[in-house]
Amino acid sequence: TFTRRQMENPANPGDSPVEFELTVENVESALYQLYFDPDMARKNVAQKWLTQAQASAQAWQFCWALLSSDKLPEVQFFGASTLHTKISHHWSDLPTDQHEGLRVQLLSHILHFSSGPKMVLTRLCVALASMALNLIPHAWSQPVADMVRAFQPQKADAEGGSGAEISQDPHSHCLALLELLTVLPEEFQSSRLAQARRTQLREALTGEWMAVCPLLRQLLQSQDSSNQVKEKVLRCLSSWVGLDVPLGESYELVQDCFTALSNPELFDTAVETIVSALSQPDCQRYTDALVRLMPLVLGLYDQLKTAAQDGDMETSHGICRIAVAVGETHSRVLLEQVEHWQDYLALVNMILFCTGIPGHYPVSETTSSLTLTFWYTLQDDILSFEEEKQAVYLQVYRPVYFQLVDVLLHKSHYPSQEEYASWSSDDKEQFRIYRVDISDTLMYIYEMLGAELLTNLYDRLGRQLMDPQQSAVWQEAEALLFGFQSIAETIDVNYSDVIPGLIGLIPRINISNVMLADTVMYTIGSLAEWLADHPVMLGGILPMVLQGLVKAELSVSSVSTLKRLCRECRHDLTPYAQDILAVSQVTQRVLHSSQCMWLMQALGFLLSALPVDEILDKLRSLITPHVQQLDTLAQEEPSSTNKQSIVHILGMFSSLFTTLDISKQADGSEGATSLRPTPSLAVHNPIVVVLQQVFTLIQTILCKWLDDSEVVEAVCGVFDKSVRTLLHDFGPMVAQLSEMLGQIYSAFPQASALDLARQLVHIFAGEEHHTSDIRSLVEVLTSTTLTVFQQGNKV
Repeated sequence: TFTRRQMENPANPGDSPVEFELTVENVESALYQLYFDPDMARKNVAQKWLTQAQASAQAWQFCWALLSSDKLPEVQFFGASTLHTKISHHWSDLPTDQHEGLRVQLLSHILHFSSGPKMVLTRLCVALASMALNLIPHAWSQPVADMVRAFQPQKADAEGGSGAEISQDPHSHCLALLELLTVLPEEFQSSRLAQARRTQLREALTGEWMAVCPLLRQLLQSQDSSNQVKEKVLRCLSSWVGLDVPLGESYELVQDCFTALSNPELFDTAVETIVSALSQPDCQRYTDALVRLMPLVLGLYDQLKTAAQDGDMETSHGICRIAVAVGETHSRVLLEQVEHWQDYLALVNMILFCTGIPGHYPVSETTSSLTLTFWYTLQDDILSFEEEKQAVYLQVYRPVYFQLVDVLLHKSHYPSQEEYASWSSDDKEQFRIYRVDISDTLMYIYEMLGAELLTNLYDRLGRQLMDPQQSAVWQEAEALLFGFQSIAETIDVNYSDVIPGLIGLIPRINISNVMLADTVMYTIGSLAEWLADHPVMLGGILPMVLQGLVKAELSVSSVSTLKRLCRECRHDLTPYAQDILAVSQVTQRVLHSSQCMWLMQALGFLLSALPVDEILDKLRSLITPHVQQLDTLAQEEPSSTNKQSIVHILGMFSSLFTTLDISKQADGSEGATSLRPTPSLAVHNPIVVVLQQVFTLIQTILCKWLDDSEVVEAVCGVFDKSVRTLLHDFGPMVAQLSEMLGQIYSAFPQASALDLARQLVHIFAGEEHHTSDIRSLVEVLTSTTLTVFQQGNKV
């Protein structure tokens, strides 16, 4: 321990770290300063000095003194760490004739510290492992055998330690040996080595496995071994597995690990070890060993079912990890073992049970999500076989995948509204992500099951909606629609003969439940392309979407769906345009900002398909309230509230002009070509007309907010979206906008003005009647920018 003098007046290496003498006492004082001094500056100085001390030549000597029995554990730990640093980074400084003495000393100290402190023992083991890596294979040909021999109790004195100092506890010796054998592969994995040297060492260490494996088996099987020893055995095996030791030589040891699963104290470590051992891709070279291990995995099924029934999440999770490790890593190899097909099918069904494990993810179970990647892997492997073989596998596994669909839909069920309300926001978010994963899996499964899957879902939905008792369980209808939506989002379902029936069923659904209503909306949205090809069905669906628009709790899903319908079906929505606009104008008052932007984009698509002479009237009707509000705001004194309202309204204009593109009207008629309006028509483009009418108002706003980059960015955004949509048809606005941009940039140079100017230059610089305006704009931008740089140089 530290003396009173050291505690009250410790040496201060912070005074002059370069000249300070490297003595054991000074190292201890610096460590005291590092660990116990509350002053962070002094701690940092001490740490820097100690790092220099470790790098010094004297460190080879003073480290042993720090390991003395009368030192604090922190001091001993520094001594052990210093040894490791010297061996791993300064090995070449040690003369060859001192190697043997160092090895003896290290072994002696490991034996001495075998009963603790644990942190010191581990660092000494890491140091010896690092030394072994420097000497293998030529200077130390059988390190493992030598280590095992050194830890035999009767050999303790022979290894150079004092018999009085060395612990004679066989249990501690055993744990110390296991610690040493565990850190040896870990030190190899973490060392920075040249590729040739890494290959050489890996081969040498793999050769040593035959000396390790029997010892581990003996300890794991022994009735005399404590749980502590058995746990270390399991961790040691995990460490060696990382070297790709052959499963063919160690499968019996892996078999022994399964017995540890029945011991609650060893269960978690045994799972980790078995999963590590069975997840090595190299295991595929040892098919016989895999096949022999399969009955042990299947033998866990009863324990799994009992755990699931009892709500024992830890046990079910662990067993599931083992089953998935085998199935996922070795799917193709095990599929090819035709004579053992029943075993593999049993494993697949075991994993299916894990997918459908009772409880709601993530609140009452966390196991089912582990299995989803396995189903991708199995399907990929089945579909990768040649056609004849594939047909045989499909006959066996298609029924399993139909069961899987049922299971996944059941797992996607929401809990009751009362229970769901009690979930934390984190649980709700995890459940949302889980459903996204299920959705992706269902979409993928469709590749195997095809149209029959949609028929299956449709038949079940029809039965569910027609049965009064079943229809009361809203979760079932929601899950079936969720399944349809998952597939229709990414798969072309236009050819499916069940979609007309589905569209007919949807209006029958009572959307009083918010979760069900949301899914109804998203399902309609996912069928927007199909509805564009079958516009006669729009009349039965659109009222549901408009009904959802006026409900605040459905705003996200209904606005998203309306946008998709207006984008895909705009040429067939003309009869409903007035209704959509009327509902939208009411809805805007309750929507959040981002949803208002989506709604405006939807209305832009809708207006684009109307006859040109109707667009302007409806556009004026739509934006006049916003223009009036903007006019009022422009007259008021600037404030943070005014600013946000101005930015919001300008953002809505930008969103509307992003999608209001009358140049695409010709796309709606078959065989028509896309026509670019003539310059005379461009003058009457609805966007151009509106911009010319509000231009003075926008200038008024800029006069008050010219030094606010957010407002300027919002103003530039309106014109930027318009230019991108209209392209050359924006021509009538070029002169006015170029002048205004020059004024903005010369007064307050801002990035948004430059970005908009770039669009104008890119599109109009080559048009003769705009050359003068564009040249003037570029001259202003250039001179202003040069002035900025010159002022910066002066500073």
